[in-house]
Amino acid sequence: MIQNVFSRCLLFAALGISLASCEALKPLPATPVADEVSTLGTEIADYARQYVGTRYKYAGKSPKGFDCSGFTYYVFGQHDLPLPASSATQEKAGKAIRVEDARPGDLVFFRRTKNGEVFHVALVLDHSSDGLTVIHSTTSRGVVIDRIWESSYWREMHATARRVVE
Repeated sequence: MIQNVFSRCLLFAALGISLASCEALKPLPATPVADEVSTLGTEIADYARQYVGTRYKYAGKSPKGFDCSGFTYYVFGQHDLPLPASSATQEKAGKAIRVEDARPGDLVFFRRTKNGEVFHVALVLDHSSDGLTVIHSTTSRGVVIDRIWESSYWREMHATARRVVE
């Protein structure tokens, strides 16, 4: 009888230990690195929105007036993420990604021909089933938000994308 009670106690103790150890077998929470990248990219994109309506200024790099690369240069600089000054040199920053994989905070670059010079850069605000929404400084409208694939002008351009926020 004592052996029976001892066996039951031992069985319950083993069961308790094994159940407690199940906690240790639970997967660890996901590493927040990807979330931080998304969060910083979204923060940069949200910050950029305040400049909608700012006038275009050739070689402008301040809220007094922006050209396209001056706008991205300024916005990233305000987040201690220095970018080169021109759209052609900004295209060498960060890592290349597919335009289809662009997310808030990424940069999209445009060429008139596949192997032509980069002539324009835009900052991604959103990429959803509705398309790619960017904020950029245009010569005719200043800083604006556009769904670029809805425009026949931008659809005809060759686009590449870079992820600057790691």
